[in-house]
Amino acid sequence: MKTKQQKFKQIEEGKTLLGKSKGLIFIDFTGASMGDLTKLRRIIKEMGAKLQVVKKKLLRIIFEKEKIDFNPEQFEAQMGVIFADKDVEELAAPVYKFAKGLEKKGFKILGAYNLSAKNFIEAETVIKIGKLPSKQILLGQLVGVLAAPLKMLMYVLSEKSKQTVE
Repeated sequence: MKTKQQKFKQIEEGKTLLGKSKGLIFIDFTGASMGDLTKLRRIIKEMGAKLQVVKKKLLRIIFEKEKIDFNPEQFEAQMGVIFADKDVEELAAPVYKFAKGLEKKGFKILGAYNLSAKNFIEAETVIKIGKLPSKQILLGQLVGVLAAPLKMLMYVLSEKSKQTVE
């Protein structure tokens, strides 16, 4: 059991982290070992995020104090919160890849909360976002799609010019 001082300290720390964050990802770490959680912490730390295990009741109090209309007590499982100073979309891929390796143990993504838009994102949506390739790959694919017609036009013009010369 935590004392009132420990709980108050955790609430204050949660408020501080929430103030710096743009998005939150909720995870169910049931079945994950301490080593697994340490590995996840290292992965997300590189991206400027932090994993905290906060009791749902204390998290609800933190949300109420920050005037966020979301009740984390709706989740039945043990819950960890990833506080990210980036958007949820940027952090979804590494968290999804990590969760995919531990699905058999019971580790899963419960959902996310976008603090700037003030809306909850369902777990299925976070997983779909996590499956997408990185932004750089998507931009490269877009450039390829846009450049293909121009490349084909240049090829046709080149072949046409060869025909008229002969």
